[in-house]
Amino acid sequence: MAEDYYKILGVEKAASAEEITKAYRKLARQHHPDLNPDDKGAKKRFQEIQSAYDCLNDPEKRAKYDQFGAGYEQMGPNPFGGGGAQGFDFGDIFGGGGTPVDFSSIFGQFGGGRSRRPAKGADVSAEIFVPLRTLLQGGETQIHLNTNGKTEAINVKIPAGIEPGKKIRLRGRGQSVHGGKPGDLLLTVHAETNPHYKLAGKNIELKLPISLLEAIQGARIDVQTPSGVISLTIPPMSSSGKKLRLKGQGLKGSDGNAGDMLVELMIKLPDNMPAGISQFLPELQLGYTKPVREGVQL
Repeated sequence: MAEDYYKILGVEKAASAEEITKAYRKLARQHHPDLNPDDKGAKKRFQEIQSAYDCLNDPEKRAKYDQFGAGYEQMGPNPFGGGGAQGFDFGDIFGGGGTPVDFSSIFGQFGGGRSRRPAKGADVSAEIFVPLRTLLQGGETQIHLNTNGKTEAINVKIPAGIEPGKKIRLRGRGQSVHGGKPGDLLLTVHAETNPHYKLAGKNIELKLPISLLEAIQGARIDVQTPSGVISLTIPPMSSSGKKLRLKGQGLKGSDGNAGDMLVELMIKLPDNMPAGISQFLPELQLGYTKPVREGVQL
């Protein structure tokens, strides 16, 4: 059921943006859960206040709310996600490489008033995508933080062997809070998409292109692995889809154990048909001892 946002903030429907912001700051400071640890209802009231402000502070959302009244459904998620001030989630902030993170905090706007303040600002969560090589071998990646209108480029150290989904904590890079220490920035690390290499647990899957001649005659091919370049033997008469295993050439996890590299051969035909080769194709067809699509059925 829709709430009366004007009533929640204690302002008239004709209130100006400045009056709405002033009322919001006063109520948010008064009902914030961190400032009312013994009041079980503070969290709910704070969320209602935040929802009302999110709507009325946005001219477009406010216009739709005024038009549709009780039928209006709030647009966009509550940044506190129903979990108090610890639930910020900037999932794709770093997508595209370099979009600034805005850590401006409502707590930094509260002046005067009560003497009780949170000891630490909220932690902030974000996701970053780094090259697979960096995950395997370690290195650095650069991100950009936008704090109080200033953009700062910082280098983040990526430890070798970090598993996708693990978090890196940057202390003091989270949300600021008046009268207390800033929170931390928690970065969830993921691997960038690679057209040939892919992580599957601790194993690395490689789709390796080979020529038709290499598939027929066999060959030795150099393959890049986490420990360097390794010479891989391709057996003669290897079909596409054949898998070869390089033991211990996968991701080396925090437990010290490494997965394997699973190499799947992918035959790549020539871009152009060489002159005179067509006369040999019928003889090549005779080399099949059974139908090539035998057993292909639902």
